[in-house]
Amino acid sequence: MRTIQAAALTDAVAKLCIQANTHLPEDIVSALDATRQNEPWPLAKETLGLLWENMELAEEKNLPVCQDTGYAVVLAEIGQNVHIEGAPLADAVNSGVRRAYEDFRFRKSVCDPLTRVNTTDNTPAAMHTEIVAGEKVRLTFLPKGFGSENMSRLYMLTPSQGVQGVIDSIVETVRLAGSRPCPPVVCGVGIGGTFDTCAYLAKKALTRELGTHNPRADVAAIEREALAKINALGIGPQGFGGKVTALGVLCEVAPTHIAGLPVAVNIQCHCMRCARCEL
Repeated sequence: MRTIQAAALTDAVAKLCIQANTHLPEDIVSALDATRQNEPWPLAKETLGLLWENMELAEEKNLPVCQDTGYAVVLAEIGQNVHIEGAPLADAVNSGVRRAYEDFRFRKSVCDPLTRVNTTDNTPAAMHTEIVAGEKVRLTFLPKGFGSENMSRLYMLTPSQGVQGVIDSIVETVRLAGSRPCPPVVCGVGIGGTFDTCAYLAKKALTRELGTHNPRADVAAIEREALAKINALGIGPQGFGGKVTALGVLCEVAPTHIAGLPVAVNIQCHCMRCARCEL
């Protein structure tokens, strides 16, 4: 049994929060660079250039790449041989979020859903925990802006709608979103499970490296076809038209009930912020 101090988790979450909000991951940087180099439409190319400049300035000056520093989403893989000492996991995570958002003066956007009174420190974080083998803790921090989150959708399809229904749902989500989620977007897709696990799979899919494909050939085919159809919509960067509306479609799957086919599509803007660490 390995003991990890809650204070170490708090420190790690705070560092991930700052990293994610100020520096885009290399896979996203590479995708944006390739997109701006290959975009033939002048207005779209100019728009991508502005997004690129914003990203460079954020990294250079250690400032948020987007003013919406998001709802803190934390995915934690906890080894079954780990004992967390000093505070519960949720308290340790929320302390890290609180510290980062206060110290860096990140925008605090979390509020009561009905009174709209702000919690003042961007907590509580949305936490998803998995117990895995081993004695390590792996943390993934995903600050989720709501310009894109609001455009996400969940479909309870019938089994007869099949693969085509899944693809149509993904494409329809992006088409209905239009320019509002600040394209080019990334689509995290959950297929199967139940109403709630399907949505979690879609969120988890967003943490995958862009450019990778699901190991199942049939699911990878859905990713490719959906991406091609999305980019054929012509929405383009920030809705100004162009070759690329989405940088990627990432799908995760789980077994479901014989009577259902849940599909969740979680939209993420071009600021695909994500940071990881292992303790």
